[in-house]
Amino acid sequence: MPNRLAHETSPYLLQHADNPVDWWPWSAEAFEEARRRDVPVLLSVGYSSCHWCHVMAHESFEDDTTAALVNDNFVAVKVDREERPDVDAVYMEAVQAATGQGGWPMTVFLTPDAAPFYFGTYFPPEPRHGMPSFPEVLEGVRAAWADRRGEVDEVADRIVKDLAGRSLAYGGDGVPGEDELAGALLALTREYDATRGGFGGAPKFPPSMVLEFLLRHHARTGSEGALQMAADTCEAMARGGIYDQLGGGFARYSVDRAWVVPHFEKMLYDNALLCRVYAHLWKATGSDLARRVALETADFMVRELRTPEGGFASALDADSDDGTGRHVEGAFYVWTPEQLTEVLGAEDAALAAAHYGVTEDGTFEHGSSVLQLPQEAGPVDADRIASIAARLLAAREERARPGRDDKVVAAWNGLAIAALAETGALFDRPDLVERATEAADLLVRLHMDETARLTRTSKDGRAGTNAGVLEDYADVAEGFLALAAVTGEGTWLEFAGFLLDIVLDRFTAEGGALYDTAHDAEALIRRPQDPTDNAAPSGWTAAAGALLSYAAHTGSEPHRAAAVGALGVVKALGPRAPRFIGWGLAVGEALLDGPREIAVVGDPADPAFRELRRTALLATTPGAVLAAGAPDGEEFPLLRDRPLVGGSAAAYVCRHFTCDAPVTDPAELRRKL
Repeated sequence: MPNRLAHETSPYLLQHADNPVDWWPWSAEAFEEARRRDVPVLLSVGYSSCHWCHVMAHESFEDDTTAALVNDNFVAVKVDREERPDVDAVYMEAVQAATGQGGWPMTVFLTPDAAPFYFGTYFPPEPRHGMPSFPEVLEGVRAAWADRRGEVDEVADRIVKDLAGRSLAYGGDGVPGEDELAGALLALTREYDATRGGFGGAPKFPPSMVLEFLLRHHARTGSEGALQMAADTCEAMARGGIYDQLGGGFARYSVDRAWVVPHFEKMLYDNALLCRVYAHLWKATGSDLARRVALETADFMVRELRTPEGGFASALDADSDDGTGRHVEGAFYVWTPEQLTEVLGAEDAALAAAHYGVTEDGTFEHGSSVLQLPQEAGPVDADRIASIAARLLAAREERARPGRDDKVVAAWNGLAIAALAETGALFDRPDLVERATEAADLLVRLHMDETARLTRTSKDGRAGTNAGVLEDYADVAEGFLALAAVTGEGTWLEFAGFLLDIVLDRFTAEGGALYDTAHDAEALIRRPQDPTDNAAPSGWTAAAGALLSYAAHTGSEPHRAAAVGALGVVKALGPRAPRFIGWGLAVGEALLDGPREIAVVGDPADPAFRELRRTALLATTPGAVLAAGAPDGEEFPLLRDRPLVGGSAAAYVCRHFTCDAPVTDPAELRRKL
């Protein structure tokens, strides 16, 4: 009989709806039930494309004996971390403080007042590698609750007090200037892997936000070192196994330092951020590889993640059926020499193996290889390689596909809207701009209420019940601002303003700091607040960027002041931990450059207008905002009081409250930018 998860919208929760564990969703009723029964709460947090979450579910939560132990002694609560990032953040902070590490699945035992007292991540079904078994953990916690309640309450009380005392004093103490941004670049240089690209060792994650900072720093200062690190990292990733050489799109991370073997899950946020980075790298260098990867990644998002309602799904699983009924990581993506021969014939298989680095021993498990593009030894027959790739892709389509997490997350769709809008505009792909617009329409229609409050998720056209958090407001505003610049439709600027007004009203703290949840959100044991960028920009730094862009568009002093206040954390952390505040550093570059405000006026049908507008779109100046339309147009504040020049289309460029004389020549505009 299905448990209480059967009516949820989260694919992760729905995966557990038929477990023998009597799961509850996160709710006041679950804690009330624990109070009534006088038992602890078992909180299990994960997400649908998490490999070890699936393993623990299969080993323990689908096991009748283990489930009986859970049901008899606990109230079991299952949380999708992507749906409730606030719950995840609060308890992950406790897990990391107590154990020095964290991860998913996250397993936490709570009092009926939601105070944590015992922590872990994955627990095996029997003891191994020094880890207790999950049944042993359950029995130990049950015994402690029954026999040492005073001790349990004391531990829980101490942890809650410790978390409450961890306030952030960052913000408001000035903005990152030349010294801090140069210091951040120097610190990145020390951690840079000059042989393989990227930063640090294994596992190696795509440093999307740091790459954006490096590109902006180069644009503002001319630093060749910054550009070289960005370009070389982008090339190494694009040639590695972390990039899907047949279907486009990036996996979550590489398990090795050389980008060879990925953890195969593909996330919307990674691909949205990287699509934009490669488009911006193309603007800086004209690189054919950057152009190809930006477009292939955009096409991957549209082809494999777009939902019937026009939004974008969260993720593709790492695991899929390997043809024998077993779910195996990477089965959909890897190849053996025999499989190449089967699809291509001996001659083309030999070329494919050399081209994609497929070896007899294999680069992955069981003699299989992840396709890569090793450095080319010599010229290749492009048509023949294209034919090989098309045939391999067609054969791969016959394999069992990885599962897809179909929930639409507002924040990640905001990132996808920005990426598709810009990529479509830069490479003359109006279809991509249309897909961005359709996703934006879905967010307005389904995720925003009449007061512009956001719901974080939806699935199958049905809105979830969880309130949007700071990253939702910030990233959706970022997407709408990019769409406004590309389409010339001021409505998107207006919608961004509605969202950012809510940020000012409900997410701000003293001294420029920001909270991850609104003032009137559900009260947890601590109000989450984290300025550091992780897999995607933090709500804090994303909000700083969107607020700064909106202020440049509108001249709004409160929005600019909020952006400036929020950047105090970047001044503090940038030189010390640049890998974890890359988006904040990128916003700092925009602030130092102005950001520039570009208004292009004229008749949209006039080739001269279109040429000026394209020149503005191609500008690499950090964080520049663009408004294009009819002179004195009502769509954008930047178009007001901007007449044609001698009857011709013209571009106006302003920064730091001063404006240059308008120009009508694209070459002159290019020089200004």
